[in-house]
Amino acid sequence: MRPFAALLALAGALFATAGCARGERAAPATAAVAPATAVAPAPTPDNIWVLELSTGGRVTVQLRPDKAPNHVERIKTLTRRGFYNGLTFHRVIDGFMAQGGDPKGTGEGGSDLPDLKAEFNDLPHVRGVASMARAEANDSANSQFFLMLMPTFRLDNRYTAFGRVLSGMEYVDALEKGEPPANPGRILRAWIQADGEPRTASPPIQTFTPAPTATPTPAPTPRG
Repeated sequence: MRPFAALLALAGALFATAGCARGERAAPATAAVAPATAVAPAPTPDNIWVLELSTGGRVTVQLRPDKAPNHVERIKTLTRRGFYNGLTFHRVIDGFMAQGGDPKGTGEGGSDLPDLKAEFNDLPHVRGVASMARAEANDSANSQFFLMLMPTFRLDNRYTAFGRVLSGMEYVDALEKGEPPANPGRILRAWIQADGEPRTASPPIQTFTPAPTATPTPAPTPRG
C-alpha cells in the first residue's frame, strides 16, 4: 500500500519533515530568495511532458534528467503506460501546490513499480516547479507529484524536483482547491512530446496493487 505523499512541517520556529497528507497547509509567505542554480539546458522534445487538463488546456513541463534522472525516467515510463490518464489532482492548496498522480485519488496510491531513491538537487521549489511527492521516508517517492503554485523554499533538498512548467500554468491555477476538492481537476491525457500526441484519451493500463505489507502510519500533517 502506498503511503501518503509528503511535504514539510512548520512547527513553531522549527522546520520538520512531514508527509504530504490531508490537512496540510502552506506556510506564510516570506521574502526568501531562491538559491542560485545553473541555467537550465534548452528543452528538447524527449524531455517535454505534456499534461492535458480538464481545466481547458495543456501544461508543458521541461523534465530535468540532468538533476533527477531516475525520477524523470519514472515519469516517462508511467506516462507511456497511460498511467496518468484520467487521474485527479486530489489535493490542491491555494498558494502552495497541486498534487496528483495517485490512481486511488486519496493520497495513498501509487504504481506497482518500486519506490525511488531520493535525488535531492539544487532546483529551488519556485512557482511552476514539478517535484515528486513522498512519504516520511526520503526514498519513498513512486508516482505522485506536485506542481508548485507559489515558492516554498523550505522544501528544497528535501523533495526531488524533476522539472518546471514551461507553459500552461494558468490551467494549473484553475484547478479546484480542496483536500480533496469537491470536483477535482483531472489529467485527461499525458504524453512525452517526442512520442507525438495520442489520438484518443486511453484509460490507464496499470492499476494500483497493494503491497503485501502493513500500511505505514501516515506522516504528521503540518499546519502552517
